[in-house]
Amino acid sequence: MFQWSEQHKMVQQMVRRFVETEVVPHVEALEFGEMAPYDIMRKLVATFGIADLQRARFERAKRAADEKGDKTAQTAQSERKERSPEDADFAAMQAIPVIELSKYCPGLVTAMGVSMGLASNAIMSRGTMRQKEKWGLPLATLEKIGAWAITEPGSGSDAFGMMKSTAKPDGDGFILNGSKTFITNGPYADVTIFICKLDRGEPPADRKVVSFILDRGMPGFIQSKPLRKMGQHSSPTGELFLQDVRAGRDRLIGENEDAHARDAAKETFGAERAGVLAMALGMIERALDLSVKYAQTRVQFGKPIGEFQLIQLKLAKMEVARVNVQNLLFRTFEMAAAGHKPTLAEASAGKLYAAQATMEACLEAVQIHGGNGYMSEFHVEQLARDAKVLQIYGGTDEIQIGHIARDLLTRG
Repeated sequence: MFQWSEQHKMVQQMVRRFVETEVVPHVEALEFGEMAPYDIMRKLVATFGIADLQRARFERAKRAADEKGDKTAQTAQSERKERSPEDADFAAMQAIPVIELSKYCPGLVTAMGVSMGLASNAIMSRGTMRQKEKWGLPLATLEKIGAWAITEPGSGSDAFGMMKSTAKPDGDGFILNGSKTFITNGPYADVTIFICKLDRGEPPADRKVVSFILDRGMPGFIQSKPLRKMGQHSSPTGELFLQDVRAGRDRLIGENEDAHARDAAKETFGAERAGVLAMALGMIERALDLSVKYAQTRVQFGKPIGEFQLIQLKLAKMEVARVNVQNLLFRTFEMAAAGHKPTLAEASAGKLYAAQATMEACLEAVQIHGGNGYMSEFHVEQLARDAKVLQIYGGTDEIQIGHIARDLLTRG
């Protein structure tokens, strides 16, 4: 059974000190758009040697690929990688900063996760070695900021069925057209993974899904200003517009039209859903901690409100949510050690529960704080706003339910 080790706890304390000194003083500026999150993100990866670790892992992978003569990640991906307990430890070490940052600034985690996670992994998992070195590694180290663009205006949860963005072959390259919305890091991304359909004249439903790597400033590529939104203000979100953007084959991920971008996007959704667990745990822990302290010190009718059973019930339910989400997260560590990945249904189930539990816990925290909980001076107000998006991005609650149900109904 996985438990936090002494080494994990030591790292937790180090990250907490970083958050207290480098994040907490700037939360208000991040919330009100006076400050972008990227300098803090880069300082984090530098402080804890994350960038150096990513470079070392890349060099090992590059040497291994050179020895085997592999040209693309598709070849490497077809070979099963042996796993070990070290994989669980690595996964846990990655989760610790997410948990601690989410207690104060979940939006910063979203911005960092999309750049270092979704955008970087899209290249590292399917790209050629040249693409990995040129674009993937700088994203993995935060040398460059990345965006992963799949959602389009009007498409919502039907990302593939309603996708209108296209790539038309033109000579030795492609002409890209289309628009994307709700794109994390969209306004400021140096590198954008643009997912679209290959248009060779066939009906839209029959077109292959492909992914391209775009650089900021390419002719015809426009990145909007940040959109105003309900929560996670520290995570810039924007729109992308492409009008006759020319992209060479070297920008097509895998440099192959049969690189299974649809499957890659589905894998990304699965990874994103699993990553929500760490964010949820941090937010629930923070909401519970603030609520317990408030219940101990807030006096009504001559005694602390923590002595009232209705308040105790709220705190107890929040603790149940914390334990359940932590157990789900620990299970992902154990699966990593065993060399297994959660199925789409398993990832959906975890994401569904964690998102709903976080939203309920944060709203209960507001309720426990009463009128103070509705004020921005009290952090629970921000937590409640930030929590809502967990039920929306990475697939809505309704989408998660559909995945889980279909898996149950189709089992042999």
